[in-house]
Amino acid sequence: MNILLLALLAQQTVAPTVEPVGVPRGNTIGDYNVRQSFETGYRFANVDGNRGKYRSDVNFLNGVRVLGTSLTVNSRNGKGKYFDEIILNTQGLGNDPYQFASMRVEKNRRYRYELTWRLNDYFNPGLTIAFGQHFQNLERRMQDHQFTLFPGKKIQFFGGFSGNNQSGPALSTVNLFDTRGNIFPFFENVRRKQNEFRFGGQAQFAGMKLFWQRGWEFFKEDTRGFLDQPGTPLDPLVTNTTLANFRRDHPYHGSTPHWRVNLFTEAAKWFTVNARFTHSNGNRNFIFDEVANGAVRGGARNVQTLVFGDARRPVTAANLSFSILPTSRITISNHTAFHQTKMEGDSTIRQLTNGTLDSTVANFQFLGIRAVTNSTLLDVALKPWLSVQGGYQFSDRRIRSTELLNDAGFIDQARGEQSNRLNAGTAGFRLRPIKGLTIVADGEIGRQNRPFYTTSEKDYHAFGARAEYKQKYFRVAAQTRNSVNFNSVSLFRHSSRARNYTVDGSWTPSTRFAVDAGYQKLHLDTVTGIAYFLNFNQVDRDSSFFLSNVHAAHAGVRTVVAKKLDVYAGFSSNRDTAGSGAGFTTQPALLAAQVFPLTFVSPQVRLSYRINEKLRGNFGYQHYDYTEKILQLQNYRAHTGFLSVLWTF
Repeated sequence: MNILLLALLAQQTVAPTVEPVGVPRGNTIGDYNVRQSFETGYRFANVDGNRGKYRSDVNFLNGVRVLGTSLTVNSRNGKGKYFDEIILNTQGLGNDPYQFASMRVEKNRRYRYELTWRLNDYFNPGLTIAFGQHFQNLERRMQDHQFTLFPGKKIQFFGGFSGNNQSGPALSTVNLFDTRGNIFPFFENVRRKQNEFRFGGQAQFAGMKLFWQRGWEFFKEDTRGFLDQPGTPLDPLVTNTTLANFRRDHPYHGSTPHWRVNLFTEAAKWFTVNARFTHSNGNRNFIFDEVANGAVRGGARNVQTLVFGDARRPVTAANLSFSILPTSRITISNHTAFHQTKMEGDSTIRQLTNGTLDSTVANFQFLGIRAVTNSTLLDVALKPWLSVQGGYQFSDRRIRSTELLNDAGFIDQARGEQSNRLNAGTAGFRLRPIKGLTIVADGEIGRQNRPFYTTSEKDYHAFGARAEYKQKYFRVAAQTRNSVNFNSVSLFRHSSRARNYTVDGSWTPSTRFAVDAGYQKLHLDTVTGIAYFLNFNQVDRDSSFFLSNVHAAHAGVRTVVAKKLDVYAGFSSNRDTAGSGAGFTTQPALLAAQVFPLTFVSPQVRLSYRINEKLRGNFGYQHYDYTEKILQLQNYRAHTGFLSVLWTF
């Protein structure tokens, strides 16, 4: 979780250039105004350390790139013959790992076409401790098309298509032929494809707006694993198992038709209504077919494993929200939500060893989850500078399951049902004591009678506050959030505490100078009861402890020198100082997994020089320094950047 958090907090790469160049009003061509730009250059990267971890986090490499392009075409009088506006933007084309393109073509109140396209190269070498035996080098292409007929009118129609394809090579492992056997790596050809087709419309009448959509989603995964030559065991000291060849096919196909309907009011004096309804009816079919030929402890072994089944998953969700405004100072809001998920299906596993049917097991017949939630919120403006809020929430969740067991012809059914109720209260206020200063505080206390999981919220409370001060050129804000949860059942206890402190600000005294900076501290600690087997003995009433202390800071300054040179310098630092988790487990070997201290520092600088009215020369540099204290083989340092020319024509 920390690695993902640090990646989100890290600054973006220093390309493409954001400073404008060229005539702001563009060029006139016939009845249209045209403005376009093109930035191309060379990207460089020098990595010292774990190159695989760098590619998993950043993945920018050397080469010539089209860093960015832009095209804007507008009709001069808003009455173009075929279109009134074209906007086209691209970024990273030409072998960058993250490429993007968007386009919009519109004829005022007649039609609008929107396109987005993305390509992401996903490189995952697996953890260093996996000896390089788990690996993925995948490419994901995503596209979205939306066509709207009569945009801006009271009655509109639209249709669209979305595609998401992922493919590429991968490396995985399998343990054969029993627990005393060996582990063998094998190749995988990953193929995943998801397409969605949709159409719908929107209508405005009697102060209401109705939106509806009908769609179909299709998903296919046809990943295949294979090893067509004798396998190399991961542990060379275990010589009792050999693998001659291996094949694994596990196609997974499905479709999900769905409906979406929204009905809501436009601005009204004393009430508003918003209703939503969605329903989908998913269907899935899967097959897992694995064949392994080899030998174990001197005897030939031929094992085929078949797992197959189908599933139906209807999902229905509906909610109704309305607000009543009896006076200009009082707002009463109520929200009711209903959600129901059902999963029905069969699954069967069959394993054949040297031509003998070992077992046939069928299980899982039905799982149903139904949840109903109602919440009411009262907002009262006591003064123009002071308002208070209070609310109450009630929810009821029920889970039912039916499991069919079939073992060697003996059939049995196991049914279960459990319900859980939540009662929660909220309160808060909004204060504006002086001009430009806003203070907001809120809190929530909740109690659940029968949480489903050990880590679910049971007896919890959360409090937060935010203060923001804004003037013409200056803004500063501070925020804090504290969440505590206690949960206990007959066998385990769980508690978690999270604290979040944030402060950020910006100063823009002129168009030539701007500064922004911020700091955030995220603290999380959890203690959860665990039970496990160690040396063939069961260990219970032990505890798993996790501690994280993330300190994230960023700063940036932009200035214009002599009206031609734009300079930006930035810095981001993300550190998890963790802490000591000793004493929370009886097994010393587990202590290292209770904290994850690391550091991720990334300074950057960007220079953009205005050569003339149509040209800019650009240089960008960014340094990455990633350091772990536990898995030091993951550490790396990287120097990245680019040289480019931005041309407007």
